[in-house]
Amino acid sequence: MHETIEKLLQMKLHAMAAAFKEQLEQPSMSGLSFEDRFGMLVDQEWTSREDRKLSRRLKAARLKTHATIEEIDYQQPRGLDKSVVRSLASCQWIRSHQNVIITGPTGVGKSYLAEAFVNKACREGFTAVRYRATRLFGELDIARGNGSYFNLLGRLAKFDLLAVDDWAVDPLTDEERRHFLNIMEDRHGLKSTFITSQYPVAKWHDRIGEPTIADAILDRIVHNAHKIALEGDSMRKKKANLTDRGHQK
Repeated sequence: MHETIEKLLQMKLHAMAAAFKEQLEQPSMSGLSFEDRFGMLVDQEWTSREDRKLSRRLKAARLKTHATIEEIDYQQPRGLDKSVVRSLASCQWIRSHQNVIITGPTGVGKSYLAEAFVNKACREGFTAVRYRATRLFGELDIARGNGSYFNLLGRLAKFDLLAVDDWAVDPLTDEERRHFLNIMEDRHGLKSTFITSQYPVAKWHDRIGEPTIADAILDRIVHNAHKIALEGDSMRKKKANLTDRGHQK
């Protein structure tokens, strides 16, 4: 038995080796059939590997919070349809290489939703990454300067889901719109993109700037996108007010 465990470890079947040792230490296991015991060992190894894969996906996703679909707040009146969120939570739009656009004023929870959907994508087995738009453009500028630009574009193109948060807060510069066109050119029809913005889609053309590039970018984002327009007051301000009142009491 010791030699068997050593062989399992050498084959990097660590979870199976641990489960096998547990079985040997539990007399009640002797009453199970070989098929049942072997199935339990395989399940243990499979679960362990899936957990490690998920951990790697979540680490690569660059998430700042533990936002999840299950904890989305529907109590605040902000135009968020629970049935729409449930439909998108199936991630079929990612399988179909579609996009999601969420717009609305600052503080209504756009960033939380972006992180929640990236988290759900990771849990469904997709690779995903979330960037704040300014950070994304900054990294692309640096890559342009040090010669790794096309390597970075290649890495971004491989993610099943790319989430760009707070897009077009400021009008795009010439470099930024060309960066984004390159990104969308690589992803269009092949991968999914999730964008949040304070500005409605109708104003994006002006925010991008140069008409020809704006047309090209919007053609690759908007036409196959699920759109959610949020409204209402800042949820952060409401929570801050409630906290202040609680302290005053």
